Amino acid sequence: MAKDGSDKLIAGHQVRRVRRRAGLTQAQMAARLAVSASYLNLIERNQRPISAALLLRLVEQFDLDPRALAGAGPGGGADALRRRLADPLFADLEIDRAELAEWIAAAPGAAEAFARLYDRGGGAAGPAADDPIARVRDEIGRWRNHFADLDAAAELLADELRLGSADLYGAIADRLRVRHALTLRILPVEVMPDRLRRLDLHARQLQLSEMLDPASRTFQAAFQLGAIEARGEIDALARGAGFADRAAERLFRRHLTSYFAAALMMPYARFLRACEATGYDIELLQRRFGAGFEQVAHRLTTLQRVGARGLPFFMIRIDRAGQASKLYAGASDAPLAMADGRCPLWRLHAAFERPGRVERDLVMLEDGSRWFTLARTVHPQGRRAGDVGAEFVVGLGVAAALAGDLALAQGIDLAGKATPIGLGCRACTRPECPQRAAPPGGRALLFNERERGVSPFSFADGGIGIIPDGNPG
Repeated sequence: MAKDGSDKLIAGHQVRRVRRRAGLTQAQMAARLAVSASYLNLIERNQRPISAALLLRLVEQFDLDPRALAGAGPGGGADALRRRLADPLFADLEIDRAELAEWIAAAPGAAEAFARLYDRGGGAAGPAADDPIARVRDEIGRWRNHFADLDAAAELLADELRLGSADLYGAIADRLRVRHALTLRILPVEVMPDRLRRLDLHARQLQLSEMLDPASRTFQAAFQLGAIEARGEIDALARGAGFADRAAERLFRRHLTSYFAAALMMPYARFLRACEATGYDIELLQRRFGAGFEQVAHRLTTLQRVGARGLPFFMIRIDRAGQASKLYAGASDAPLAMADGRCPLWRLHAAFERPGRVERDLVMLEDGSRWFTLARTVHPQGRRAGDVGAEFVVGLGVAAALAGDLALAQGIDLAGKATPIGLGCRACTRPECPQRAAPPGGRALLFNERERGVSPFSFADGGIGIIPDGNPG
């Protein structure tokens, strides 16, 4: 949802779409809403927010689902369009925020068309049109990975379960058995050699592998309970996403069910209080809530309840090849969590060399933004001796200006020297990077056989093509 600094609803594009679908002029729609035509014009140009009273009239007059106004706008909104325009292909255009805002307000259809065309072409900032994972990530990003209905339902259930037992795992097992006639069984690896969880409806059993650690057993049990008891909320969110293919919808449902499970283990209000009291001490949060590092890291990206927001963290999970299998920007709008590429100078990668240790880093992007980041290795459940083992690094980050009270930021000068990094070589235009593996896309290469710089590639400030011998003329 597009918002101004006061959390008021800004939805000019969506209001204009409602008006045009109804075949009304601004004057006609304004009359039906009991507002002036000039005021409606300002709303459609995103220069005025929609009041609660006007929202109610829109719902009544046009049989409108209010969630339809919570869309991010054309192309996913200004932030998403800005990420696409950060492609080096457009570097010489120097489109600023004001110009982008004018474009969205004046020609939202054209902005949406640009976004679709760019994404279909597989640009640096956009997903391939037929990639269900990318489409699910876009939908999660539209909600900023905060699903208030799921949080509320999980919090109520967590409080109810605590009344019966302080042991959450035991309480979930009892709930599944008594209310849903499902017995929870832990099976040896010989019986479930290649599965961590299995629902056997014939035997009325939720079967978990003995290879799961306690935090993962609780999570898997909570996942199954959420699939049953939060089905209504999950169905509504999945329908609202409007995915055209089944694969994307099922991926999204799995994410929502996992979200509920994490919210059940780490109920919003209690978890946020613990974060603020401990300085977001991840190890202490793990112990207090019986969760794993990755579970806590993901939960930190979701703390965006109106009136009770946590710090806006982003999260990323990569393998040794730098491939990202999880990307959650949350409310951070961090380019680091949305870019296809990553910079090898970021100490996210160094965490592989120190398994189990938290790597801290202070980095600065080309736009001058500074980020405090944490990274640590994690290992998926289910590995046996002699098996090929998977290893990932989970990275967390927050704007450096907000990191002063973090327990893990103590001793670091957050205003001091930061490592200059980019968003992958093809998107980075830093000219003297010694780590560069490729020139930036859309920049003319420069050649001068008489000189050799720190970087193996020299390139022009803008434009496309090859200019020999470093002679721009």
